[in-house]
Amino acid sequence: MTRATPAAVSVEELTQTFEARTVIERLSFEVGENEFLSIVGPSGCGKSTTLRILTGLVRPTSGRVLARGREVRGRFEDAAMVFQSPVLLPWRRTIGNILFTAEMAGKDENAYRERARELVRLARLEGFERSYPHELSGGMQQRVAICRALLLDPALLLMDEPFGALDILTREKMGFELQRIWSATKNTVVFVTHSITEAVWLSDRVLVMTARPGAVKGMVPIDLPRPRSSSTLKDRRFVELTAAVRDLVEAGWVE
Repeated sequence: MTRATPAAVSVEELTQTFEARTVIERLSFEVGENEFLSIVGPSGCGKSTTLRILTGLVRPTSGRVLARGREVRGRFEDAAMVFQSPVLLPWRRTIGNILFTAEMAGKDENAYRERARELVRLARLEGFERSYPHELSGGMQQRVAICRALLLDPALLLMDEPFGALDILTREKMGFELQRIWSATKNTVVFVTHSITEAVWLSDRVLVMTARPGAVKGMVPIDLPRPRSSSTLKDRRFVELTAAVRDLVEAGWVE
């Protein structure tokens, strides 16, 4: 299918080698505007490296990344990253941690204070605006990290196993929270996870990578209606899609 406008992000023939070890080899895919794309695959297949290349923090050995048709050279200024650990500043309160993004970008924090408050409300953190990180639960800390990433309304939100350190119940709750936040903001998202269930439940499409060196094993469109709820997990179509992704992941091990 031909796109009327350039994709939000196009990855073309990316190869990444570290000290003669090829991590990614000829990786190509596209992410549409406002799309939620998840990447799954075996450990060590280059999922996190792919995100770092998308931000411009790692320069690929070969290949290129296009943002809305323009090649990204150096740091991708209109992208934000959420890591597995919230990485909050312990001496800053919730609002201060969110506003840190503006400070790092050389912008006036006061100009973004109302935006920070809006994100606090969206993330259901009201009443914790002046709390320090150690006063927040793990899930609340990660919601602060997501708010911080969204402060400047980035064109691309990159999430590297953001719920991996959470317990199962909190992780499931955070999936619901992320869906709700994304439905309101509609940023383009590339989400790395080891959870096939999480990937299918959250995404518009799921990209499956092969074992190292990572390449595209397959792409699974997720045709589940939104908004999704806990009942979605019991839906026959959800079970079928989860099985399809799992089959690709298992096949990717032998690549």
